[in-house]
Amino acid sequence: MTTFTTIRGGETPLIEVDAAKRLSKIDPMTYGGFTEHMGRCIYGGIYDPQSPLSDSNGFRKDVVEALRELDIPVIRYPGGNFCATYHWQDGIGPREKRPSRPELAWLGTETNQFGTDEFMAWLSVLSEGSPEGKRVEPYLCLNMGTGTLDEALAWVEYCNGTRDTYYANLRRANGHAEPYRVKYWALGNEVWGPWQIEQMTADDYAKKAAQWAKALRLLDPDLVLILCGQDGTASWDHTVLQACVPVVDMHSIHVYTAAGTSHVKNVTAPLAAERAIRIAASLIELARIERGVSVSRPPTKICFDEWNVWDPERAPGDKGAEEQYTLSDALAVAVWLNVFVRQSRYIGMANIAQTVNVISPLMTTQNGVVRQSTWWPLLLFSRYMRGWTVATHVRAGAYDGETQPAWLQGALEDGASWLDVSASVDEQGYVSLAVVNISDKEDFEVEVKGIAGKDVSVYTITAPQVTATNTESKEEVGMVEGMWNGEGPYKFPKHSFTMLRWKAQ
Repeated sequence: MTTFTTIRGGETPLIEVDAAKRLSKIDPMTYGGFTEHMGRCIYGGIYDPQSPLSDSNGFRKDVVEALRELDIPVIRYPGGNFCATYHWQDGIGPREKRPSRPELAWLGTETNQFGTDEFMAWLSVLSEGSPEGKRVEPYLCLNMGTGTLDEALAWVEYCNGTRDTYYANLRRANGHAEPYRVKYWALGNEVWGPWQIEQMTADDYAKKAAQWAKALRLLDPDLVLILCGQDGTASWDHTVLQACVPVVDMHSIHVYTAAGTSHVKNVTAPLAAERAIRIAASLIELARIERGVSVSRPPTKICFDEWNVWDPERAPGDKGAEEQYTLSDALAVAVWLNVFVRQSRYIGMANIAQTVNVISPLMTTQNGVVRQSTWWPLLLFSRYMRGWTVATHVRAGAYDGETQPAWLQGALEDGASWLDVSASVDEQGYVSLAVVNISDKEDFEVEVKGIAGKDVSVYTITAPQVTATNTESKEEVGMVEGMWNGEGPYKFPKHSFTMLRWKAQ
């Protein structure tokens, strides 16, 4: 957690880190990914059998190698809005027998050449490069639009069944003797939205979700079931939690941010997600109290399984949502990640949407991959912001102008600090301090307490202009590494993200 006070008079900006005060564990699942049958995420992204850059399975090797750098713990599939008309049985068995279907979420055609078995195989390939042989966990989203409970139970049986039963045997007949052991299952996606096939009221969804949860646990009591919330601030969240908190393990919320050409509004917008997390956490606590959930039952965590910077007007979903991200967007992503670290007490999983090509930090071309500006903060956080959130205090000036969304301006009593900060300490005792200077006009000389006398590794992401981008032909936003002796003030450049890292006593 980070506390903040506004500078008064001529005070020097201050960041104070107390590595001894471990506040809450940062769940490794915070750095999850998301793949959807949308645009070029699957076809032409992770799966491209016609490309010379692909392996014998059709998986892009350069994509796998890049994603291994992020040490992704979990990936959500197959949507997203796509799952509301997806019938998983269309995507198994011999490819030449798989039907093509109209796809209604993004108004395309789904060939079903990539399905459950291919996704699991891709995760296995991705896992081969993970530290200590850790498995990248699958997280599957059930079709609660045109799908049925029978279909959902069959999918769980296909993935996890160990007995001599029909769908477990079908998996074996398709060449997969061992169960996939899929632990995480979402009870639908955004079924509150008017864009959804089979949109439901909160009451109708809650009744359906409770019944599905009961049946799914009878089949496999070890499942982690994730409720479909809205954005954490809505009456929908309150209603479905009141009904379902006794039978689910996590509550999903989605938020995307963007603010057109206004840099400061763009980088402060993720602070709305911080409010959403705190409100949703309170709704969860209230529901557990009022429903009499046993204190022995593990906490119901928030699954923030879609988040990112996305402007649908700039990158329409039905045209593939291929955002070209700027330095401003990269700093917004860094603020997003600071939010998750600061609120780690409540986060059980978070999944950036999406992993390749579609509103993604990683883009494919015929010749290779492009790491967009947003890649770099994601890489630094996933690599170093592990372990525990530690107590941090910031004294700085603040932005108190208009925000996106507009209500955020009133919610920030002291404004938004020009220095957006989080800090962590890992198992080896290394402290990581993440600082976003959101100002596009001013460098800040800052006193940093808790660091004196240390050899400090420095990682900086910036560019001459907040509009800088990375493409196949140019890279304007990257990461610069350096060292600092920890003495005196540290200058955080305008429109920059800086990570300072040192060994605590």
